[in-house]
Amino acid sequence: MPNNNFTLCFSGHRSFSDDGSDALAAAVVQAYADGYRVFVSGMAAGFDLAAAEAVLRLRGSCEGVQLVCAVPFAGQARDFSPADRRRYDTVLGLADEVRTLSERWSAGVYYRRNEWMVERSSRLICWYDAATAEQSSGTRHTVRTALRGGLAIVNLFQPANSLFSTING
Repeated sequence: MPNNNFTLCFSGHRSFSDDGSDALAAAVVQAYADGYRVFVSGMAAGFDLAAAEAVLRLRGSCEGVQLVCAVPFAGQARDFSPADRRRYDTVLGLADEVRTLSERWSAGVYYRRNEWMVERSSRLICWYDAATAEQSSGTRHTVRTALRGGLAIVNLFQPANSLFSTING
C-alpha cells in the first residue's frame, strides 16, 4: 500500500442510512481535493459499504483514486442481507486491492482490521454517534485508535444542525 500521507480509512455504524449519503460523497470529494488517493474500507454493512461505493463513483471521474478493501476474515459477508451481500461482492470485484487479514473469524478480528486500517492512514472519515455508541462498538474503537495515532478525523454524523464535525482528543 502507498504512503499513508495520501491514504484515509472509513469507519461507521451499521445503522447508517442513505440520509448521510450526500455528506459522505462530499467528504470523499473533499479528501480527493486535499490530495488523498487511497481509500480503505473495512467492508462492514452500513457505512463501510456506502463509503466504498462513494469511492468507486469518484474513481469514475477522478484520476488516481484507489479503493482498498480491508476484509477482516474470509466469509465476512456470510451473515449479510442478500442485498448487502450483492453490494459487497460488487465492491470487492471493483476494488484495486483486497486484503483479507484472517482466514477465519476469531475474537478481536474486527479490532485488528480497524487497527490495520488506522496504521496505514492519516485521516479517518467516520459516521460516529458518540452518545449512543456501545463500549464494544467497532467504530468507537476505531475513532479512539485514530485519536491516539494522531489522524485527522472527519465525523459525518449530524448532531445539532452540523454537516461535519471534528472529533478532538
